Order: sequence, then C-alpha cells, then structure tokens
Amino acid sequence: MNVQIRTQRFEADKKLIEHVNEKVEKLKTYHDRIVDIEVFLKVDNVVHHIKDKIAEIKVHVPKHTFFVKHESKHFEESFDLALKSLIDQIKSFKEKQIETH
Repeated sequence: MNVQIRTQRFEADKKLIEHVNEKVEKLKTYHDRIVDIEVFLKVDNVVHHIKDKIAEIKVHVPKHTFFVKHESKHFEESFDLALKSLIDQIKSFKEKQIETH
C-alpha cells in the first residue's frame, strides 16, 4: 500500500503527518486490496475570512476509486471527518459486492 501526503499553500508539521499516517494505516482493516492512498491537505484561499482547512482522500483499489473531501477550521478535524466518510463508503461498497455475489 503506497501512501502519498501532499500539501498545498502550507508546510505540514511532523505531528500532522504522523496523525495522517497513523489513521491511514487503519484503512487496511476495512479493505485488504488497497493499492494506494493519496491525501491532499489544502488551505482554502478565502480573502478576509478565517481560512478553512481542506482534507481530500483518494483510495485506489482494483477496479474502483474512493474519494472524499471535507473542510473545517483544523486539519486534524477535516482529515478525521473525511476518513470517517471514506470508511463508510468502503463498507457500503463491500456490502454491495457481497449482495451481488
């Protein structure tokens, strides 16, 4: 499983990178055929407002790609909410596969 973490408009600190890596490792328990994971962390470029922190997660498995995006005032919160949504997508996808077989 290849994990790539990319940042846009800021430099991520070690604590944030460790948080993301630790949480991403847990995805293996939900799908055993994950090829790669891309995490994008961005600062929304809104003028005269508190800038939102955006987390996007893209997970590639054979014949399917999952994608989620979430934003809040903190990167950890954005990432955790996106991850929860992603886990729900994976569970739903696997249930549908079981139903069709």
